[in-house]
Amino acid sequence: MNRTTTFRCWFLRGATLPTVGAETVPTRYDVRFVLDGGVHSVTNIDPNTTLLNYLRDTLHKTGTKEGCAEGDCGACTVVAASLTSDGNVSYQAINACIALLPALDGCELLTVESLASSNNLHPVQQAMVAAHASQCGFCTPGFVMSLFALYKTVADITRQDVNDCLAGNLCRCTGYRPIVDAALDMRSLGMAIPADERSRLNTPAGHGTDDTHIVAMLHALQDEHTLQLQGTDIDGATRSLRAPRHLSEAYAFLETTPDATILAGGTDVGLWITKQHAELSNVLHLRNVDELRKIEEHAHHWFVGAGVSITRLHETLRDTWSSLDELWRRFASPPIRNAATIGGNVANGSPIGDSMPPLIALGAKVVLGSSDGARTLPLEQFYKGYRQTDLRAGELVLGVNLPKPTASQFFRVYKISKRMDQDISALCGAFAVDIQDDQIAECRIAFGGMAAIPARAHGCEQVLSGQVLDVVHEQPDVLESARTVLAADYTPISDLRASGRYRQLVAGNLLEKFLLELAECT
Repeated sequence: MNRTTTFRCWFLRGATLPTVGAETVPTRYDVRFVLDGGVHSVTNIDPNTTLLNYLRDTLHKTGTKEGCAEGDCGACTVVAASLTSDGNVSYQAINACIALLPALDGCELLTVESLASSNNLHPVQQAMVAAHASQCGFCTPGFVMSLFALYKTVADITRQDVNDCLAGNLCRCTGYRPIVDAALDMRSLGMAIPADERSRLNTPAGHGTDDTHIVAMLHALQDEHTLQLQGTDIDGATRSLRAPRHLSEAYAFLETTPDATILAGGTDVGLWITKQHAELSNVLHLRNVDELRKIEEHAHHWFVGAGVSITRLHETLRDTWSSLDELWRRFASPPIRNAATIGGNVANGSPIGDSMPPLIALGAKVVLGSSDGARTLPLEQFYKGYRQTDLRAGELVLGVNLPKPTASQFFRVYKISKRMDQDISALCGAFAVDIQDDQIAECRIAFGGMAAIPARAHGCEQVLSGQVLDVVHEQPDVLESARTVLAADYTPISDLRASGRYRQLVAGNLLEKFLLELAECT
């Protein structure tokens, strides 16, 4: 058993209601979610408790496995069902090993134990059995839950859908072919269920079921209360988590608790707990802040709230930025994308974060806010050093302003990694040019993995600005100069993913690849 879960005793502290200014904030002290058809309420819980530990150690639901404890292998995959803005139920796979229990507040939790009825396996499980898709079996529950999310989300499942869906699940027995076969067969098994035996969970996407009961339950969990978890452990140390509903509450909390750990999707913070054994004393959980979950279309730009998940960002802007489609699909894995937020990725400041190079190349601006007001600055100016940002005390990342594409713009982004799926970039390059009179009027180039921060290649941009579109064939000397200057724009390090020399060479190759595509497409 997990030592924290077993030997710590938690007690609610205080019954007074917190205030924001002179206003009393309605507060509740329990995490509430739907499980096994009823509302499950959790009090006296350590805010550092992961969903996986709670499932296995407290509820004794041991079907969900721990393989890596870092959101890579998918053995811990479960499904969180939540209400969409139009009142429908959305089913998304998440990694239980790095999700903190408060992240389930207001959702329905579905585990591998949730699927089968008293008489029959779920169609996903039936398909896995029929295809002999389980060998040692350790990874099977995670595969089943990822496929269940696909089963409930996509009506006409293709092999590409299956490959994308399973990008976050690893089978060490190399049994992928029968697993893919099972995925392609599961819908037909679901359709074969007699109508009077169908339930909400065993009916495939595209064939409506009566969701009235679960929708009503989820609606009942959506309140305006701030979630507060606070307690004292056996050593007298205080642990607290606050999940406000509005920005004003978040700002007030930061003013009184400036050392708070900011939590959004938790796909990075979760690893601090599982891998570094960190114990977070004060957590500000921003998942429920409505202002941070907005995507707004304006005349010349999109505003993407910091709390918007990578999955939702991809789905919303897929048609606007089709050139980003492959990058978003290769961003970590589906369970990570479902939890990770654009604000968290930007604020993290990792030099190999996948979202920053394209955002910088496209001229995105980060919006920062505090109780003193909001300010906006170009994203490339937000990064001051390795994992150092311009975020001031009491400030939060509110979102990103992303300019809309223009008819004269040409944009591409390339991710280089050892694996196609579920891998961290060795480097990521993004290129955007504005074309006027068959020339490169303006050029913006940004790379991740080439320096301590994601940064622009200003020297290379100057070389290419004003040049003809077909630089590769018409001006090879300019191409060579651009490659040379690009190498001087960065001083990449050597690490386990790539050597500095490799990164410089590949960056030059990506530049040439982009220029070839520019000439061909224009």
